[in-house]
Amino acid sequence: MADAKQSHLNGAYYGPSIPSTKSYHRPGRGGGGGGCFSCCCGCLCSCIFNLIFQIVLTAVVIVGIAIVVVWLIFRPNKVKFNVTDATLTEFNISTPTNTTLYYNLALNMTIRNPNKRIGIYYDRIEARAFYQGQRFAATDLQPFYQRHKNTATLNPEFKGQNVVMLGDSELSNYNSEKSSGTYSIDLKLYLRVRFKFGLFKSPKFKPKIECDLKVPLESNGQTSSGTFETTKCHFDWNEPHDADQYMQIQLNDVLVHLSSLAKLDLKITKV
Repeated sequence: MADAKQSHLNGAYYGPSIPSTKSYHRPGRGGGGGGCFSCCCGCLCSCIFNLIFQIVLTAVVIVGIAIVVVWLIFRPNKVKFNVTDATLTEFNISTPTNTTLYYNLALNMTIRNPNKRIGIYYDRIEARAFYQGQRFAATDLQPFYQRHKNTATLNPEFKGQNVVMLGDSELSNYNSEKSSGTYSIDLKLYLRVRFKFGLFKSPKFKPKIECDLKVPLESNGQTSSGTFETTKCHFDWNEPHDADQYMQIQLNDVLVHLSSLAKLDLKITKV
């Protein structure tokens, strides 16, 4: 009886169910395929960045070489501005208000372009006259084109009256200069120019020319304090003032771009 019962139990298992060992894979949740995709995407982005870097670097190098070649060919030199003559027949501040200035000033200027292969377009020329920091007159001059190895002349004239606000120290300086017969007058030229390199024309620039003048007052064709001396003008360095500085600025821009691209390439390599 016991043997029959034992043989019956050997044919089946009556304990708790055993969990299945079959594994299931959820798509998009990790796994070897996702890692391969991320790796390929990273490689693709790196290749694209490297390609863009190579293209931009090549373009910058080509532009830099072109600028150097142009500079070597044209050899730009500084343009020279001079006031060669000044005639002041009236310069008087009214009394008792001491606010109205009566003036009559005529100037002769020369502009020397010493360059052999560079022309200059003067698209706008505004001349302003200042006395002790106060602008009392302004006039526009005729635009023109200046050829290479050429000297041009300008003849700004200022005549009329204007209100100037002078303090006690400025009035004291005016009275002192009135006694000496020579006045300190500042001339400023506000320009809009372009440079012509063969068939190529540069963008427009806005340099400012400043001339510190000592002008004797003339009465009946004579001056009591000597004659006017030719005065060399200087440039305001806020803007490129000639072809030489323009070329230098372009070269500096190229070097800055090359430096930035080198840093970018280093970051891409590290990634």
